[in-house]
Amino acid sequence: MASERERREILIATIADLLDGIRHVAVGASSPIPAAGAMLLRARNERDGKPPIRISILGSQQHNFFTNGGVELFDCAAQGRVDAFFLGGGQIDGSGNINLVGTGEYPKTGVRWPGSFGSAYLYHLIPRVILFREEHSRRVFVPAVDFVSAAASTPEVARRGGPHALLTNMALFDFDRARAGFSLRSVHPGYSPADIRANTGFDYREPQTVPTTAAPDAETLALLRGRIMGELSETYPAFARAMMEAA
Repeated sequence: MASERERREILIATIADLLDGIRHVAVGASSPIPAAGAMLLRARNERDGKPPIRISILGSQQHNFFTNGGVELFDCAAQGRVDAFFLGGGQIDGSGNINLVGTGEYPKTGVRWPGSFGSAYLYHLIPRVILFREEHSRRVFVPAVDFVSAAASTPEVARRGGPHALLTNMALFDFDRARAGFSLRSVHPGYSPADIRANTGFDYREPQTVPTTAAPDAETLALLRGRIMGELSETYPAFARAMMEAA
């Protein structure tokens, strides 16, 4: 079983791979692992002579081109100038719908969460939305969400946005928009396909042979443990410190 630090490094490296080819990625204010993944891709592109990417981390001063927070993010998304974003949820179902409101029958929800904010809007407009939730359990991944904060598919309305992949602390899934469902792409080191099935409340497609998610190579680890944690410490000092102290 991978250590906490190694597990998070796999997640960060996987996110960098999922973002490959984008021009502008926006990251929410409480998302250190997605932010690190975006920074890793930026560093790799610079190293390899590939086109630079723009990173907008809400709440950051060094890594944010916005001066008015979410208002400018929404405006950029509407203009088609944000290529990738990250969304999570208290519940995520097999159709890719997410719930950020609470559990139980609305409005008498037994558990309340922060709310939808602009998730439905961004889900509709941003082409490559990566669903990211570290906890992988049946209470998160359910057959159908109790409340649809953001719908993955809207056949009645044309859209350019929607889910691209789902990444958890156990596995990586692809999302097939035509079928409106997930397919298991790989399982992280220390877990098996049976573990994923046992901890997922919705059905999904699974290949006959399921690969293991690749661990970052030595060069990537050097970038992560040096430059990336240094850059990340401006916005997420506690997370970066914990990662560096785990060495």
